[in-house]
Amino acid sequence: MLERVETEVFLTLAEELHFGRTAERLHLTTGRVSQVVRKLERRIGGPLFERSSRVVRLSPVGRRLADDLAPLVAGMEEALRRARDASRGVTGELRVAFLGEWTAPLLLRAAALFGERNPDCRVDVREVQLATSRASLVDGSVDVLIASYPFDGMACGPVLTTERRVLAVAATHPLAGEESVSAEVLAEYPVIQYPAVTSAAFKRDRTPDRTPSGRPVPKGPAGGSFSEMLTLVAMGRGVLPVGEHSRRYYPRPDVVYVPIRDAPPIERGPVWLEGNTTARVREFVRAAVDAAASAPQG
Repeated sequence: MLERVETEVFLTLAEELHFGRTAERLHLTTGRVSQVVRKLERRIGGPLFERSSRVVRLSPVGRRLADDLAPLVAGMEEALRRARDASRGVTGELRVAFLGEWTAPLLLRAAALFGERNPDCRVDVREVQLATSRASLVDGSVDVLIASYPFDGMACGPVLTTERRVLAVAATHPLAGEESVSAEVLAEYPVIQYPAVTSAAFKRDRTPDRTPSGRPVPKGPAGGSFSEMLTLVAMGRGVLPVGEHSRRYYPRPDVVYVPIRDAPPIERGPVWLEGNTTARVREFVRAAVDAAASAPQG
């Protein structure tokens, strides 16, 4: 068995490739770091690092050991964390939210499962809007949000659901009668835009500046909410790529949803503030994964 200090020194040096920085991170002397490495190399029977006066590199044996050892250590740390959380129990209040009607059923299943597993923690469920989703996570009024990706600047994942993309067009639009369209048609019609507060990465994914072949996409007017954006579509002010669940949750006689045959799927899952990664949040994400896995398809 490796001693704890041997594991810490080896993996830190494998990452830093610098004895001084390794010593600083571990609050040791460089001499102690060198001593531990030499002792470990004697146990292994060969050099773990190739070192000169200016460069430190992992040897092939060292690389193999680092690749094998790192996930094992991470797994042990995760097991200890779970044990600590279990001994303390998950208590208090967890505030969870959904963005878009289609995410509500999954959120409710996850909240129910979380509540069964953690009866001493109260779950508060609410809805947020496009304009307030990020602010609610930043100000702490929401702990976890089920939303569409990408949601940059936040901890995200894992992906819980995927759905095909469709193009929302007015019922009188020339594309309304098509069985499917290519993403290239976005170059031919104005595309309705999301509110200004929406993240740049999300906008690039949903309403890109260019088609896959590089053709510029004309920008239409922006809406303040998803319903408002669909109203702009119905008025003939532009088209809008959305998820196919919009057919079910936002059916309108004046809007038609046409499949986009060559677009990647939309992904959705939990989103939270990295600095708010509490035991409650981790357990809710675990419950959401399990709830999604057991959910009926379709």
